Amino acid sequence: MKTTKIAGLDHVVAWDDAEQRHVYLDSADLVFKGNEIVHVGPGYGGPVDTTIDGKGFMAIPGFVNVHSHPFSEPANKGLTEEYGSDKLGQSSLYEYLTVFGLAPEDAGPSTQVAMSELLKSGVTTITDLSMARDGWVDDLAKTGIRAVVCPMMRQGAWYTKNGYTVEYAWDEKAGEKAFEASMKTIDEAIRHPSGRIGAMAGPAQIDTCHEGFFRESLQEAKKRGIPMQTHACQAVVEFHEMMHRHGKTPIEWLGAIGVLGPDLIIGHGIFLNDHPQIHYPHGNDFERLRDSGASVAHCPTVFVRRAMVMNSLGRYMNAGITVGIGTDTFPHNMVDEIRLACYVARAFTGNYKMGTTRHAFEAATIGGAKMLRRPDLGRLAPGCKADFSLVDMNHPYMQPSHEPVRSLIYSASERAIRHVYVDGAQVVRDGKVLTIDVEAATAGLIEGQRRRLKTVSERDWACRDADALSPPVYLTKDRLPQSRPVT
Repeated sequence: MKTTKIAGLDHVVAWDDAEQRHVYLDSADLVFKGNEIVHVGPGYGGPVDTTIDGKGFMAIPGFVNVHSHPFSEPANKGLTEEYGSDKLGQSSLYEYLTVFGLAPEDAGPSTQVAMSELLKSGVTTITDLSMARDGWVDDLAKTGIRAVVCPMMRQGAWYTKNGYTVEYAWDEKAGEKAFEASMKTIDEAIRHPSGRIGAMAGPAQIDTCHEGFFRESLQEAKKRGIPMQTHACQAVVEFHEMMHRHGKTPIEWLGAIGVLGPDLIIGHGIFLNDHPQIHYPHGNDFERLRDSGASVAHCPTVFVRRAMVMNSLGRYMNAGITVGIGTDTFPHNMVDEIRLACYVARAFTGNYKMGTTRHAFEAATIGGAKMLRRPDLGRLAPGCKADFSLVDMNHPYMQPSHEPVRSLIYSASERAIRHVYVDGAQVVRDGKVLTIDVEAATAGLIEGQRRRLKTVSERDWACRDADALSPPVYLTKDRLPQSRPVT
């Protein structure tokens, strides 16, 4: 194994084990042997095989993304940024995602485009919530990223026949097949020779899986020593559906069936009983969540587009709830998500302390690593994996660099991330992804979206086409309504 020394970095966001927090180290070296960090600090004098000049750069730990849908979300670009269902809690889940979602054969190019965006924004570990498919694990491994596959499985599918009520089509046999396929994929991921692929169990949504399905999923997760993630508390409709079925809030129901605990990751954990858009004063969801040890995958962008916000990042983390950050939607830009997580928490609470940079940066690093049970990720310290990014301190948007992490998050964003390493191997050089043919993947994504949009009306309850469901910002001139002469 070769030893590489990145010498004389302007700054390293290093892990202080005694203080259990990130700290700045100035004029420091970052040294890794193979895929493991062996030294962080000034004056490394041991033998090395390769020395890289770190002057003008800051090393930051690789971001750990705990919730993403790279199979489908890139193709929603231009379609779902501004629209939701007015009569279904403003959500896009029930009318939009069901008609715009890509066909399975287009999963490859879509996933590659998402991975290229993630890598360029400093993500070194991705949790991929997709449907199990042949070749999925190998495709992820080829991108060079560290991946956790979460093959989603469910027994029912939601739909609407009128745009104001949600119904469920239940198919127990399909659920059994999905469960089988998911477990097969999970085992394939755990055994993958790259050593960079992990797994978690994924009963897809709290309202599309029955009690037994959740319990069996958790049992299989525990058997394999992996966590479980489900979508819960993500929509007003879902909250009231669970109350209608069980007389319990989603959090109460998860607790009642025995799955609300340290093994569970809740994506997205927004609509607790005390959320202003719910205002159900007859529960104590926040305290139940806090005491359970369950964690939350926070993905601000996809929700704030529809005027929904978790209440709030600071409140959850200050109470001891483990929170991670995810890129649930496009663009798959982790720095954007970190910045938005701070802004929306402050605006929603009217308190600038409820979404600090430290809250969000730690959620995107050590918080995510804890959720994935990987204390060797999300931090730069001896014994940790060599997953990190080098930020160009001379980038104009990083200047003046009085506080470098703030300059990155609030001004430079991914533009200043020049080099990215995963497992000791460089995957981004000078802002260019080395492991993906981005142009070819983008061409495939464009074609996949084009084919899918042609058949939107076949899946929509009102037989609307794409432009009717998601009207463009401006009409082309030949489609403008003809003006009538004044008489």
